[in-house]
Amino acid sequence: MIEVSHLSKKYGTHPAIEDLSFTVGDGQIFGLLGPNGAGKSTIMNILTGYLAPTSGEVKVAGFSLPEQAQQAKACVGYLPEQPPLYPEMTVQEYLDFAAELKGIKKKADRKEQVRKAARRTGLEEVLPRLIRSLSKGYRQRVGIAQALLGAPQLIILDEPTVGLDPAQVIEIRRLIQELGKTHTVILSSHILSEVQAVCSQVLILSKGHLVAVGAPEQLAEKLNPGSRLRATALGGGKTVLKAVGSIPGIRKVEIESEADGQVTFTAESADASDRRAEVSRALSQAGCTVLALAAENRTLEEVFLALTENESETPSDEGEEKTE
Repeated sequence: MIEVSHLSKKYGTHPAIEDLSFTVGDGQIFGLLGPNGAGKSTIMNILTGYLAPTSGEVKVAGFSLPEQAQQAKACVGYLPEQPPLYPEMTVQEYLDFAAELKGIKKKADRKEQVRKAARRTGLEEVLPRLIRSLSKGYRQRVGIAQALLGAPQLIILDEPTVGLDPAQVIEIRRLIQELGKTHTVILSSHILSEVQAVCSQVLILSKGHLVAVGAPEQLAEKLNPGSRLRATALGGGKTVLKAVGSIPGIRKVEIESEADGQVTFTAESADASDRRAEVSRALSQAGCTVLALAAENRTLEEVFLALTENESETPSDEGEEKTE
């Protein structure tokens, strides 16, 4: 669906992205991660045809940008971080207007596309309502619905859950997962748990450079091939540290909390071996009853922080347009 080869973009003399190459396959939910100024918005603006690259090649659905921008744009639906809504319009009026802007000239075709988009985004009951009367969550749904008009193959969502309450976040995540069954989706988000929950592939940027790409669990494994477990045991912290730290292959033990005679800790191994049995046995021999013990996967947040830990705050790659 997307092919990016040696892509670079400069704003004056400032490089926003440099020599970036990646591909996004059909049907993937692809996450873009990076600190402020890493280049996420620049990439999205290039993919939507809003910006031209300084150098490199970009193809969307087989169409080259910017040479075949019109054909490429017809394949893309875009939800900006601030959806371009008109609060004085009803949802029905706005979606019909957006459909006309996207070149759907026949009234019957517009009506059918609006109906389908409203059904997919759960807007059927609010079509007659003014947009200004809707909650933030429903306004986001309206923004996603307009992105679906024109039957695009690629949906690009920029921070789709910013400002939503927890219940609305869950609803939008479910909607994104549903969209991923029939579309390729690019998702830019600062919420790492959101990306980990919905994305099959993740691209991590730092200062305009690609630092990692792959499935979240693969990135965690590449970064640190060891294993980790979390446990709670009865006893003192020093006793636990000594007992677990003496196990061959355990390279790090950290106390997370210690209260009321209970100690919760994490233990990291140098390899991927499952050492739960060894930890349980060592604690028992030290007189510490095990209350809970489980293997634990590394989070995308840990991968992100490890790969961008030297990242300092830089100006946004959009200049005065927006801060990522």
